[in-house]
Amino acid sequence: MSESVSHDPHSDNDASQDAAADASTPAPEPSTMDRAMQERRSRQTAVAGAAEGEPDVAVLVPAAGSGTRMGEGTRKQYRELGGDPLLVCTLRVFDQCDAVGHIIVAAPAEDVRRVSDRLQEAGLRKLTAVVEGGASRQGSVRNALRAVPSSVNVVLVHDAVRPFIRAHHVSGVVDAVREHGAASLAVPVVDTLRRQEGKNFGATVDRDGLYRMQTPQGFRRDWLETAHREARTKDVPATDDVELVQRLGHSVRSVEGSAYNVKITTPTDWSLATAIWPRWCEGGMEGEAASSSQ
Repeated sequence: MSESVSHDPHSDNDASQDAAADASTPAPEPSTMDRAMQERRSRQTAVAGAAEGEPDVAVLVPAAGSGTRMGEGTRKQYRELGGDPLLVCTLRVFDQCDAVGHIIVAAPAEDVRRVSDRLQEAGLRKLTAVVEGGASRQGSVRNALRAVPSSVNVVLVHDAVRPFIRAHHVSGVVDAVREHGAASLAVPVVDTLRRQEGKNFGATVDRDGLYRMQTPQGFRRDWLETAHREARTKDVPATDDVELVQRLGHSVRSVEGSAYNVKITTPTDWSLATAIWPRWCEGGMEGEAASSSQ
């Protein structure tokens, strides 16, 4: 396990890579068939090594948020759930998942050393680095990307406060990335959606084809790095990494998530999480989630 690492969020590494890319001579425009063949070969190259058993999957966990919607007190990622910090509960899923080789956490600048020590005390075998987070979630992911080992081809991004996932969810996303280049967990919207006009309800929104995005979200490493480099250069904010990768023109595969895979954000979320956590740890509730969402 490596020591904690803090990266400068204002590093000019991205700028140097952009300059090198600008200096290259553009190739002639390939045909549609040529582009398809090139992308297929590139995808196969990007995931080469998986068959050889290399630990080529890393998960980035942005955990530098202030958690203001949870109210005053301890940051939500540090609150204890079943005797452990929420962050530890989340990371253990990935630490015990055979599909993952590396865990990289982005923590608040003032907490990097403390978080690193606490995670090592928790016995997380796959913890590779704890880095300084950015001013936003997007900045934290970008900083964590810089700490990804060179052997990694597939990068997952997961919210620090989503502990209700199983190993098969993680593996499902990884498998989809290997086949399609990018993927994310999601669940269909089941509630009626309606716009609000002033204080009154307006038109009903057709929910057909609408999904609630979840994490982990997974990507080819080169796609995610390029997406963040472009977003930084053009000052483009996004609510998740799927949006950034889609801006490059890449398709993102949908992988079935779980109704329990909620992001713990509010006091109500926390109350529900503490109520169901003991049973979740015993391996229950997934079947109930599937039936209740139908």
